[in-house]
Amino acid sequence: MNNKRLITWILLTVLLLLLIACAAKKEFKDEFDAGKTWVEQLAQLPDFPDLRNLIKFDVGSITDYSHAIDPDSISIGQDGVIRFTLVTRSSTGVMNISYEGIRCTTNERKLYAIGRDDHTWSEPRVSDWQSLDFVRQFYAQRELSKNLFCPHKQIVNSREEAIRVLRKGIHPDIYR
Repeated sequence: MNNKRLITWILLTVLLLLLIACAAKKEFKDEFDAGKTWVEQLAQLPDFPDLRNLIKFDVGSITDYSHAIDPDSISIGQDGVIRFTLVTRSSTGVMNISYEGIRCTTNERKLYAIGRDDHTWSEPRVSDWQSLDFVRQFYAQRELSKNLFCPHKQIVNSREEAIRVLRKGIHPDIYR
């Protein structure tokens, strides 16, 4: 009878130790990226855009503005940001030119510079990363992020691919 009690006690102890070991098992995390913070690289302003060289893209019937990108300004940084010159024109002909960036992994945009009438760049008052999810005015940037430059939050592989996608009007990985 003592042997049965001893064996039961040993089995329960082993079972309890196994349960504790399983509960204490750490979740796997990528050790290579642990603790690394994202660092934005310094953006270089491009030449002012040649308005005859723009590639137009459609954002749908949400707005009556037309939008275009200067293909010569597109760059993909080591920091995972695609930067470009955006030209927006209202139905009355008023034009806004901006140099911007989209960070695909976080679905954010940043305004780096604003074009002036004398074909120079000026620094914006606010140049912070802003989410594209909740700001209504970012129609063009949302279209660029979602359907052109960042399908499924993955940045295009090259400047050439970005230009091909713009000309086609949609990234091949996106289905509508």
